[in-house]
Amino acid sequence: MRLPHGHRPLPPPQCLHLLLFTALCFAVLKTAAAPPRTGSTGEGGIASVTQTMAWAARPPKCAWFPLATTGKSHSHTLVSKYHKIWKGTEDVSSAKDVLKQEPVSGVIALKESMKYFDADFFNDTKLREMEDGAKEFNVPAFRENRKLVALENGGLHNPSVLVFKSSWSGKTKAKENKRFDYPHTSTVHRPSNDEDIAFMSIVELGELIRTKKITSHELTDVFLRRLKRYGTVLESVITCTEDLAYKQAKEADDLLEQGKYLGPLHGIPYGLKDIIAVPQYHTTWGSETFKNQVIDMEAFVYKRLKSAGAVLVAKLVTGSLAYDDIWFGGRTRNPWNIEEFSTGSSAGPAASTSAGMVPFAIGSETAGSITYPAARCGVTALRPTFGTVARTGVMSISESLDKLGPFCRSAVDCAIVLDAIRGTDAGDPSSREISLEDPFHVDITKLTVGYLDSAEMEVVDALSAKGAKLVPFKLNYTVESVQSILNITMDVDMLAHFDTWQREGKDDEYEAQDQWPVELRRARLVPAVDYIQAQRARGRLIREVQESFTVDAFIGNVTDWELVCVGNLVGMPVMVVPTGFKSIEHPPKGGERRRTTVTTGIHAPPDHDHIALALAMAYQSVSNHHKQRPPLDDLGPNDKIHT
Repeated sequence: MRLPHGHRPLPPPQCLHLLLFTALCFAVLKTAAAPPRTGSTGEGGIASVTQTMAWAARPPKCAWFPLATTGKSHSHTLVSKYHKIWKGTEDVSSAKDVLKQEPVSGVIALKESMKYFDADFFNDTKLREMEDGAKEFNVPAFRENRKLVALENGGLHNPSVLVFKSSWSGKTKAKENKRFDYPHTSTVHRPSNDEDIAFMSIVELGELIRTKKITSHELTDVFLRRLKRYGTVLESVITCTEDLAYKQAKEADDLLEQGKYLGPLHGIPYGLKDIIAVPQYHTTWGSETFKNQVIDMEAFVYKRLKSAGAVLVAKLVTGSLAYDDIWFGGRTRNPWNIEEFSTGSSAGPAASTSAGMVPFAIGSETAGSITYPAARCGVTALRPTFGTVARTGVMSISESLDKLGPFCRSAVDCAIVLDAIRGTDAGDPSSREISLEDPFHVDITKLTVGYLDSAEMEVVDALSAKGAKLVPFKLNYTVESVQSILNITMDVDMLAHFDTWQREGKDDEYEAQDQWPVELRRARLVPAVDYIQAQRARGRLIREVQESFTVDAFIGNVTDWELVCVGNLVGMPVMVVPTGFKSIEHPPKGGERRRTTVTTGIHAPPDHDHIALALAMAYQSVSNHHKQRPPLDDLGPNDKIHT
C-alpha cells in the first residue's frame, strides 16, 4: 500500500530510539572533532589541540566505538545510557544530560593523544584530572613564561639557568690564563701575485704586515676582490662588510705607523658565520624570515677579534637557522668539487677559507657543523671544548651544545685564532676561563695516542715517527641511545629559542621543509620528563666516556655520526685535519683537478684542546695536504666567475 505524501504515521518507539542514537553519535562527533581555536581559553586549550590529533588519526564515524570497550570510559557510559533507553528503562532526557554534564571530547582525545607521549596508561578519572590541571595551571603558566622570555627568536637573551659544564676536573676556578707563545717565522717575502698572497698562512701574512711589506688595506683589497669573484659561484657569502673592513684596516695601519703592534692577527682579514651579530650589518641567520634583521650588538667573538686588530671583510653563509648548507640565497658548494655541496651549516666559513677568500673564518657547531664542512672542503678546523668561547651575540640552537671555532689554513693558525677568541662573558653562563697549556710547547713524545679502526694510518705513522706512543684504542660506553639523546636535546632546545617563529607559522617559509620544520614539530611532542631523562642518560654517557678515555688523545674518522654525537654531548674538542685526496667518481672532461678530500679527526678530553692542536701541528709539520689549493676556476658550463 502506498502512503499519500504528507500523511506518514509517527515512528514506533524503536525508531525513536534509533533516531536518538544517531543524534547522540553526531553530537559526540561534532564536539570531539571540532577544530582547535588558536589562543582560546576555557574549554579550548589543550583539549581542542589534542582532539585534532586524535580525530585526524581515525575516521570520526567510528572513532569512539573501540574506546567503548576499554573499561568504564565516558563513551562506555554513553553507550550504556543508550541501551537503557532502547530497552525503555531510561528516559530520553537522562541521555541528553550525559552530553550536557560530562563532555566526552576532552578525555577521549587526551586518552588517544597520550600514546604519542608513550604514556597511555591512565584511566579516565586520572585523565579528567590531568585535563583540568592542564587548563587551570599548565597552560596559564606556559603563556606567562612565553611572554617573559620567548617573544624574541634566536635565544640571544634570557639564557637558561640549567648550565652544562664540560670539565672533567671538577675545578671551579681556573689558573692564570696565559697567552700562547707564538712561533716566529724566518724572513717572509711578499709574493708577486694576489693568488699566492691569498693562500698564505696567518703567521706569514702577519709577518708581512709587521715588517710593513704589505698593508692591511692592501690585504683587505686582495680578499674583498676574491670574495666578489668567487662568492657567487660558491654561494658562500651573504654580506661583504666593505666599509667596515676598510675602516678597520686603516686603524690597523695607523697603529702600526705609531709603533703599536697588536699581535699575529693585526690587520688580518677574516669572515664570520652569519649567526654572529655585528652592529649596522644584517645578521640573517641564513633565513628568508630574518634576512633583513640587524642586531644592534657586538658579539663577544667579534669584540675579541676586533681588539686583536683583525679586519672583518664578510658575513659568510650559514645554512638557514644553522641547519645544513641550504640558505635563502641557494646552497653552498665545495671548492674542491664544484658539483657537490659543502654540507653543514658552517658551509660559508669552510668553503670561503678553502677557496682563499679569507685567511680564516669563525663558524659554529651544535652537531657536526664544523666537522662536516671542514672535512668536505679540506680545511683545518677546531671544534673547541664546550664553553671555551663565549657565545654572547650568537644565535642559539642549544645552550648545552653550541660551540664557536676557527676554520684556518693550518693547526698553527687555529691555535692563534683560538688564543684570541677564548674567554668568558656574562652573557653566556656556560662560558669558562679554561687554562689551556701552550700547544706550541707540548712535548708529544710524552703522549699516548690511541687510534680507532677508522683512523687514517698516514697520520698514525707520522705521529709515531715524531715520537708519540700510538696504541690501538676503542671508546667504550653502554649507552645505546646516543644519537636520540642528541636529537632530543638539540630539537627541544631549538624549539624553545624559536617558539614564536613556529607559533606564527614562519616554519612554512623555511628554505628546506624536511629539515627544521619537521624536527621542531616533532619536538613539540617531547614531554619535559623525557627531556630530563635524556639529560640523565647524557650524564651517564659522559661518565662512561671519561672512564674509557685512557689515552691523551685518539685519532678517528671525524665524520662518523655516532662519534660526532658523542663528542658534542660530552663537550670534547676535535681537530679536523686534511690527510689527502682521492679521485671523484665520473670526473668531467678536463676536470681532472677536482678531488674528494680525505680528513681525519684528533680528539682530546675536555679542556685539553692544546693536545689536539699540538698533535695536528706535529703531523702538518711533515705533510703538505693542508697547503693544497682547490681548482677554483674548474667550473661547470653554466657557472661564471665575476671579473
